[in-house]
Amino acid sequence: MDTPPTEASIRRALKRAADGRAIDADEAAALLAAEGPLLDDLLATAGAIRDAGLREAGRPGVVTYSKKVFIPLTRLCRDRCHYCTFATVPHRLPAAFLERDEVLAIAREGAAQGCKEALFTLGDRPEERWPAARQWLDERGYDSTLDYVRACAIAVLEETGLLPHLNPGVLSWAELQRLKPVAPSMGMMLETTATRLWSEPGGPHYGSPDKEPAVRLRVLDDAGRVGVPFTTGILIGIGETRAERADAVFAMRRTAREYGHIQEVIIQNFRAKPDTAMRGMPDAELRELAATVAVARVIMGPRARLQAPPNLIAGEYDLLLRAGIDDWGGVSPVTPDHVNPERPWPQIEALREMSARSGFELRERLTIYPEYVRRGEGWLDPRLAAHVAALADPSGLAREDAMPAGLPWQEPDDAYAGGRTDLFATIDTEGRTSDRRGDFDSVYGDWDEVEAHISPEARAAPSRPTDGASSAQRVATDVLAGLRLASEDPARLLLPEHEDKAMALFQADGSALDELARIADDLRKDVNGDDVTYVVNRNINFSNVCYVGCRFCAFAQRERDADAYRLSVEQVADRAQEAWRDGATEVCMQGGIDPKMPVTAYADLVRAVKERVPGMHVHAFSPMEIVTGAAKAGVSVREWLVELRDAGLGTIPGTAAEILDDDVRWVLTKGKLPASTWIDVVTTAHQVGIRSSSTMMYGHVDHPRQWLGHFRVLAGIQDVTGGFTEFVALPFIHTNAPIYLAGIARPGPTWRENRVVHAMARVLLHGRIGNIQCSWVKLGDEGTIAMLNGGCNDLGGTLMEETISRMAGSEHGSARTVAQLKELAAAAGRPAAERTTVYGRR
Repeated sequence: MDTPPTEASIRRALKRAADGRAIDADEAAALLAAEGPLLDDLLATAGAIRDAGLREAGRPGVVTYSKKVFIPLTRLCRDRCHYCTFATVPHRLPAAFLERDEVLAIAREGAAQGCKEALFTLGDRPEERWPAARQWLDERGYDSTLDYVRACAIAVLEETGLLPHLNPGVLSWAELQRLKPVAPSMGMMLETTATRLWSEPGGPHYGSPDKEPAVRLRVLDDAGRVGVPFTTGILIGIGETRAERADAVFAMRRTAREYGHIQEVIIQNFRAKPDTAMRGMPDAELRELAATVAVARVIMGPRARLQAPPNLIAGEYDLLLRAGIDDWGGVSPVTPDHVNPERPWPQIEALREMSARSGFELRERLTIYPEYVRRGEGWLDPRLAAHVAALADPSGLAREDAMPAGLPWQEPDDAYAGGRTDLFATIDTEGRTSDRRGDFDSVYGDWDEVEAHISPEARAAPSRPTDGASSAQRVATDVLAGLRLASEDPARLLLPEHEDKAMALFQADGSALDELARIADDLRKDVNGDDVTYVVNRNINFSNVCYVGCRFCAFAQRERDADAYRLSVEQVADRAQEAWRDGATEVCMQGGIDPKMPVTAYADLVRAVKERVPGMHVHAFSPMEIVTGAAKAGVSVREWLVELRDAGLGTIPGTAAEILDDDVRWVLTKGKLPASTWIDVVTTAHQVGIRSSSTMMYGHVDHPRQWLGHFRVLAGIQDVTGGFTEFVALPFIHTNAPIYLAGIARPGPTWRENRVVHAMARVLLHGRIGNIQCSWVKLGDEGTIAMLNGGCNDLGGTLMEETISRMAGSEHGSARTVAQLKELAAAAGRPAAERTTVYGRR
């Protein structure tokens, strides 16, 4: 039950808000109870914040709407929300889904009347509950509802020119990647963060797997990681308390700040409907709605775009405008609101008049908000750019006189290659143009929100015990036991029952660390002998244009940055041929996640190298590149990998792993693939006959327990597939890394940690992965020699060019000759031997 706040507490919160000071959750909950003159004061404060934001956006006094059609693709759903009349059962429908022709008929009618948005609304994954839905999809050759959504969105773009806005419910990171190329925006209501309303019998979301708040919050975050302009919001009056309502708004603010992708927030009031389990619940009062909008405005700030559906407010347009909204949402002259069919949308001219009475000009927008239209790159797939440009004015709002027309959904014909294509060479002579990319202050999200996710263990930085003598004694005991186990049965240290021993070894120093390194080196000698192996290879980074926003990466550039470049297929083949003439047997090809890279380019690059140099082994494309390519092509990861294999791909690098723990991963990478997707891509590659390396980047915002978890994941994959050729430890290079420049990451691993990680890699992966490689690019000569005497048997490659580590600030060069690699091996007291990519001897 809600305890009413005191008038004094409301006044205090109002004073803070009016003074422009941040309010906390308790103060927000108090403001939600404001009535009478206090409510009027709250609305005035919220309205002023909204007005400041509109001035900043360059459209003072403008309230927006989107002219749309509503496409109810399917009304079947696997959830059982107790207030919903949209979802129904198969026998009440003529068919499980609208046919493609029915979808296009709705879209064409909308286009004829000047609509620009096609709102796809549907139930969550109905085929998982309803056999009729599964049968319908099977009969038409679709694997899932989302496959059909994607196909219909492309049809609407190509045949009508309307811009799809997709509301398919809960989506995974990979599914968002798959749908982003076909829709300028997507959405999903958060509704509430009150878990009890989902978990307790009788709650409005009980029995609805997709309404668990934690699941929906994960979708909001994943949409930000993928870079989707996203609409979300809350539904008020479904049984939540004021504190729970405030918590939901703060949750939306948190993800909006962290990723910058929340293009609008909807505050929607519950209206009871007949024939639902909640038909007897009272409607949310309009006073509550106005107070919630105003509090959301105070919390979300001036740059947020706030919406209240105009057909649910009983004509109280002025009240909601006073409360701080700046958008009326989608309004259709063609289709009803299928979610609230009993409440028709107002006529657009009536909405214009009502807005004008309150002093606002009504302007039409697109489904993608103007801020994202103007930014374009990173937010809008190139295949959608022409469709959006045809309907947008220079400010990013809609051209109201524009009539949509179908356009091909295809990649632009722009020339692909260009920019600073000599960076691979000049990075060693001229360096980079600046220490950071041009959008440093925006592309990585709000740094304060990022830092809030760092675990207490990682904040402690040194991976050493610091809590007194008793702890030190306990660790010393565990170190001795760990060293004994490492010597007798090393792989058992991965087992949960020996975790304390493994963690103690990660903290080893002094004589204990020397003993750990000796054990690791003995294991190396037993497995590999004394030869230090290397491969003669060339790195080819074919593009550094990327908008994923990995916070550790200093390689990625915007298209217009001075250091940005793209290589053509011919230029890549030329470099491969040069490498072959210089004795290389392998090219390693990786690049940024470049939105303008043609979907065919990955296979074309492989084919070009193999055609030019048939004997060259192609080691190419990180799991992130693979999942991106598959999503762009609209095929499964398996299909994509088979195509690349058939084109001549030999192996893939196991990069993009960083730390395979999403808690640290989302701090470090922002938008890169989740750990589960990395595992799926690598496992699938092994299954189709493409082996890979494995890697771990450490020494940033991580801690040893996460290292141990990472090794366990690699061991688990190897037990299933046997596909890893080697493990490569990658020390974090901090100098130009954004997350270090922002003051969040530590300055790379210590000397002790480098020794520990390489030695523990040998110990923990013993019997599974036989080759442990050290990176001379990152470690330098001294470090490389030490690691060769502490468990490593491999030096990696000659590289010939290396841009990624050098852009980050590595000072150890970008190429080594065979003679130089042999000298490194000799300095470690061992002979050197050339190998192939998969560790055959040359």
